[in-house]
Amino acid sequence: MAQQANIPTQLMNSLEQIQTLASGIDPYLEQCTTPESTALANLAQKTAAEDWSKRFSDGETVRQLEQEMLSGHIEGQTLKLFVHMTKAKRILEIGMFTGYSALAMAEALPEDGYMVACEVDSYVADFARACFQESPHGSKIKVEVAPALETMKKLVDTQESFDLVFIDADKKEYVDYFKLILDGNLLIPGGFILVDNTLLQGQAYLPPGQRTPNGEAIAQFNSIVASDARVEQVLLPLRDGLTIIRRK
Repeated sequence: MAQQANIPTQLMNSLEQIQTLASGIDPYLEQCTTPESTALANLAQKTAAEDWSKRFSDGETVRQLEQEMLSGHIEGQTLKLFVHMTKAKRILEIGMFTGYSALAMAEALPEDGYMVACEVDSYVADFARACFQESPHGSKIKVEVAPALETMKKLVDTQESFDLVFIDADKKEYVDYFKLILDGNLLIPGGFILVDNTLLQGQAYLPPGQRTPNGEAIAQFNSIVASDARVEQVLLPLRDGLTIIRRK
């Protein structure tokens, strides 16, 4: 086959090895990660069964909703363990979708812990609330339906602060979220911000002319975070990129 395609045998063997390595990593990660709870598994199954092709966000910006917006098992377990490690009691989630990441983090919160989850789409918010009712930890989550920046400004006005913030919403507003979190003191000193999609399928490090608008927004966000003396951070190649930021 390699000879017929005029591909050297050594190159073909290398390509096959690369394909084997690439296709095997996700199943292996799943195998070696603590299984998700029944409530999380049910939430993921319901999200997969929904026909999102007919659903569009009812927020200010029209966007088609997609199953891929779900954080998923590996990232959910990462977030859950991070809540355990930081002993966070107050969490702000910016961008909830059907609530997988919110519920994963809520499972690690103590009984007196709570979370505010920002979601712009009312249909998705109701979908998540119904799933939360199936978990003993769902009562820890308060869902706020409005553009995230609007909710965040209200939290600033009431002088709310959080131990941990998770950002997974409109990429073009990432910089605004980050600045408001710090300038509005929504994050305690020593607190952490976790930010999803900070590699964005490699677009963040493509040349500027080859990026989509979202790719450009993520590249700008990464640059601003890296140059802000108020924080220290690391960008991990987990899923589509997860940045961990600590407020000094």
